[in-house]
Amino acid sequence: MPRPLITLIAGPTASGKSRLALEMAGRTGALIVNADSQQLYADLTVLSARPSAEDQARAEHRLYGVADAADAWSVGRWSRAALPILAEQADQGRPVLLVGGTGLYFTSLTKGLADIPEIPVKIRDAAGAMFDAEGEAALRRRLAEVDAAAAARIEAGDRQRLTRAWAVAAHTGRSLSDWTADTSPLLAPDSWTGLVVEPEREALYARCDARVAQMVEGGALEEVRALVARSLAPDLPAMKAVGVREFARHLSGLTTLEQAVEATRQATRNYAKRQLTWFRNQTPGWERHPGPGEVHAPAP
Repeated sequence: MPRPLITLIAGPTASGKSRLALEMAGRTGALIVNADSQQLYADLTVLSARPSAEDQARAEHRLYGVADAADAWSVGRWSRAALPILAEQADQGRPVLLVGGTGLYFTSLTKGLADIPEIPVKIRDAAGAMFDAEGEAALRRRLAEVDAAAAARIEAGDRQRLTRAWAVAAHTGRSLSDWTADTSPLLAPDSWTGLVVEPEREALYARCDARVAQMVEGGALEEVRALVARSLAPDLPAMKAVGVREFARHLSGLTTLEQAVEATRQATRNYAKRQLTWFRNQTPGWERHPGPGEVHAPAP
């Protein structure tokens, strides 16, 4: 049986998945499509470690740097952008590599995406105002009355997901959890194969630390300075990228550069750890790869 044309390449930050995809594209002529929520943003060239211009010249890339930091892309919006690209390439018989670390993007393709009606700005703003005025605990209690599963599932401090879950229930009269359960995959089961780049943890953390140093040398401070100057809402996805808050504190004089670098290293390692855990729990049947340059034993 021929290998499916679509390969989903997932993995934590700094695992080498972009490099692996570039190597695979060099062998197969595949198109590389971004499946990372931070690499969507034009304003996060350095902080998201977006493929360089040189790398993008070696193989065709899509959906990299296509969004402005003031524009919050959702999973649904990414899916609506990605699916026509996949259909176009399938018509041409060309392989596609979807590469990234955003687990929900892969979930939308392989398990489904809830077709939730657009929530009016008035209701979204009301949810945010309630969170700010009454606090997280109070909003979580309110949410538990209409969507107990979401109230239990959403992590502490996740204002965006808490307010969205409450807004969905308030507007539609149906819980976000019910909407999510009523889904179907966006990709046919036989159209794709999945691969997780999963280096040994100690090596991954060393790569995370090295990447932060490379970011500083590559202009991370200038990138954050430009973002801060725009006075964007702090809960926008681009403003929540690892390194933005840490380097912004340094630029405002609250920390030294050394402290900002160390804080960003720790945040990057924590993020990689959460991604590792997510992919281990959510993609148990996918092939595992230790990363480019490592010995790869194919899954049985």
